Amino acid sequence: MNDCIFCMIAKGELPSTKLYEDDSLIAIRDINPVAPVHVLIIPKAHYNSVLELDDTAIIGQMTKVAKVLAVELGICEDGFRLAINTGKDAGQSVEHVHMHLIGGKELPWP
Repeated sequence: MNDCIFCMIAKGELPSTKLYEDDSLIAIRDINPVAPVHVLIIPKAHYNSVLELDDTAIIGQMTKVAKVLAVELGICEDGFRLAINTGKDAGQSVEHVHMHLIGGKELPWP
């Protein structure tokens, strides 16, 4: 998608703080963090939401990257949250599937 911010970041057309990249995923720092650690793990292929995923293996790959980053960023011992929002009522603000890795402080339950 030409106007998708995450697609533009994945292509290197917009700046970001990349923490991880491979052939199918990137991980960047969230520009509006809700905790000391707030990372977005994003497939390079465009899917509006998990409802469009025809190959759910990408969710497993995203989870693997989240685990690696949680270790690297030092949030394993006290805990972290993984979240995938789907649709506006869930808080999905960018129509491109992505996973939030959030930690570094005690997180309230919504």
